[in-house]
Amino acid sequence: MSTILEGLKKGLIMLFSFDREVYSIAFFSLKVSITATIISVIIAFPISMFLALKDFPGKKAVISLVNLGMSLPPTVVGLWVSLLLWRSGPLGILKLIYTPTAIIIAQTVIATPIVLSLATAAFQQLDKKLKWQIMSLGATPLQLMYLMVREARYSLMAAVMAGFGGAISEVGASMMVGGNIEGYTRVLTTAIVLETSKGNFDTALALSIILMVLSYLATFWLTLIQQRRY
Repeated sequence: MSTILEGLKKGLIMLFSFDREVYSIAFFSLKVSITATIISVIIAFPISMFLALKDFPGKKAVISLVNLGMSLPPTVVGLWVSLLLWRSGPLGILKLIYTPTAIIIAQTVIATPIVLSLATAAFQQLDKKLKWQIMSLGATPLQLMYLMVREARYSLMAAVMAGFGGAISEVGASMMVGGNIEGYTRVLTTAIVLETSKGNFDTALALSIILMVLSYLATFWLTLIQQRRY
């Protein structure tokens, strides 16, 4: 119990004393996870709209595979991304292993199936006649996409929140492809694992509090956007 109380105390001190190292790791974590989430949205939304609105043979099988992607183990993602980016791998020439870009790639792979699955469900809930009504008014494909996204925006924001949560809370893949290098690729989750392995449970608890606070603030902001009424 004393360790938990000490961790809470230390976490609050780190938060309000503006500890330079902690805030550097925190902001880096946010930057990486937000970037990965944005990329996953750009990839997932068009695909999810196609899956929801287009009829084709094997559609249910494809959607089931998309849903399966939500349960991708982060360590498996980390392994495959590592193999691709490793110096002797297919993309080794790019020298991305143990860089922030590698972490963004891994988190994007984790977040995209989550956003894709939930966004597909969101678009499927729309009235099927809506697409034809919009097209009958002479809308371009981009206008159609914009209007469909606007119509399903509340459910889509939930998909974005879930994707962001999956990205920022991930640890295995970030450790494997980023290397947890201090001042370069260390994020809050990998810092927590490091401090725990060193037996510094109070510091690990403090970092976990900061991670939860950041996650809540980001989710709260997204919730405000989701619940806004026009």
